[in-house]
Amino acid sequence: MSQFAINLIFVGSSFALYIAIAIWARAGSTKEFYVAGGGVNPVMNGMATAADWMSAASFISMAGIIAAGGYATSSYLMGWTGGYVLLAMLLAPYLRKFGKFTVPEFIGDRFYSKNARFVAVACLIIASVTYVIGQMTGAGVAFSRFLEVESDTGLIIAGIVVFLYAVLGGMKGITYTQVAQYVVLIIAYTIPAVFISLQLTGNFLPPLGLFSNHLESGMPLLHKLDLVVRELGFADYTADVPNKLNMVLFTLSLMIGTAGLPHVIIRFFTVPKVSDARWSAGWALVFIALLYLTAPAVASMARLNLLTTIYPSGEVTNPIDYAHRPDWVKNWEQTGLITFEDKNGDGLIQLYNDQSESYKQVATERGWKGNELTVNNDILVLANPEIANLPSWVIGLIAAGGLAAALSTAAGLLLAISSAISHDLIKGSINPNISEKNELRAARISMAVAIVVATWLGMNPPGFAAQVVALAFGIAAASIFPALMMGIFSKRVNNKGAIAGMLAGLLSTMVYIFLYLGWFFIPGTAAFANTPENWLLGSMGYGISPLSFGAIGAMINFIVAFAVSSVTAAPPKHIQELVESVRYPKGAGVATGH
Repeated sequence: MSQFAINLIFVGSSFALYIAIAIWARAGSTKEFYVAGGGVNPVMNGMATAADWMSAASFISMAGIIAAGGYATSSYLMGWTGGYVLLAMLLAPYLRKFGKFTVPEFIGDRFYSKNARFVAVACLIIASVTYVIGQMTGAGVAFSRFLEVESDTGLIIAGIVVFLYAVLGGMKGITYTQVAQYVVLIIAYTIPAVFISLQLTGNFLPPLGLFSNHLESGMPLLHKLDLVVRELGFADYTADVPNKLNMVLFTLSLMIGTAGLPHVIIRFFTVPKVSDARWSAGWALVFIALLYLTAPAVASMARLNLLTTIYPSGEVTNPIDYAHRPDWVKNWEQTGLITFEDKNGDGLIQLYNDQSESYKQVATERGWKGNELTVNNDILVLANPEIANLPSWVIGLIAAGGLAAALSTAAGLLLAISSAISHDLIKGSINPNISEKNELRAARISMAVAIVVATWLGMNPPGFAAQVVALAFGIAAASIFPALMMGIFSKRVNNKGAIAGMLAGLLSTMVYIFLYLGWFFIPGTAAFANTPENWLLGSMGYGISPLSFGAIGAMINFIVAFAVSSVTAAPPKHIQELVESVRYPKGAGVATGH
């Protein structure tokens, strides 16, 4: 049986399962559409939350970007994991005690203002749309290789599949679909990792294999990797980070952005009790840890496998002949995600760091005229089984897993966008008397429109999947997280302060991002080159990247909110009593929409 047929079986079977679950669990009311009826088991909700959380960025792109950057990019791992702990401890139980459907509804009621609710809707949509671009980008990467179609065609297929099960099932259908998707993605991620760890280190546990000896050379795996990348002009894989300020801000931005992501927060409204929200968070952390403990090993082994494929003899002066390149390179070349340019006309593949000034003389002496192989970071996890010559069924499995990761999070994000438009914007502001039937129809229509927009934006992403997602986290960190924290833990912050803070945090972060990545991510509209020397404080060696500015935006939000609140009237007494009540998360009823 051909690899394509095997891929079709795995991917097609998983899609059929998702759609069947959506039909079985079809939402018949707004409560089922928004919060799955509020009766989801904590363990199942933890598994669904993990699938919602572990997006294409986690499954496809995180290991790829760590493989390319080494220790310097470990902030993705630390920030996302730490942020989830922050969410579980500081926000989830208190928001569940409040008992409403959506984050904007909490902000609107806590700050006793329709305008505050409207601003929260805007922040949520901007963050979620930016996030969903990364998911659709990841889905396009997976489809383009495993179904042998163009990346844009893959995006359209992904959009259709999400439409079928998310629009039909709402949160009820999405919850049970995400349980199935978690099972698919965790098996797909760990089985290839076990095979590759055994091949390279003889250790079947990838996290332990990362710190074991490389079988062929007998030296520690990370030491072997350092030697290989150093010989090709790259910084050591385990090298320290010179700009620690940017690393700290980036990690912080990912952490507090995580805690402000509406599509994850909304999952805690689907359980019956506050204690169930805490248990859901604990179980989700267990399920997330299974992948996140494996990712650094997958990244390191993928980088080593890639480089030893190009230099099979171990000598950097003896690269592989392009005519004899392995099949996996040929397969991925068809997607356009691997490109080769024979710059010196010798027919060999030179893969090295041609941006290193200190390495240019070495390259010149060897007759090299520039790096000739460009590899998209997002393909490394998906290509890993092929690079390591694993069985065909493993490749089919990882295809299904990568798509499950992208589609599960995309569905959660689209639901957050849909509920913000139908419940918070239409019912909350435009037409409070809308019937439940019409609100449900509006939710499905707005989700369908969001899918179309997300698919179109996914065709022109502003970066790799993990980088696009990091931008979304920065936006959530600067706008939503501070409002939630002040809403729960401060009785003094009022409606004027909250609105001013959210706008200040959102606008400052968006402007900073657009200055370097283009206005609304349109190519060619950036005011400055996105390089460290051009960033804020870049001339001092402490440049703050657009990916890290969310932490600064959050500080601006807090400062503006407290400053404005201090010179305006305190919140009404009943609002202060509400804050006091929310702080003690006991006795919460079911989530309600009114």
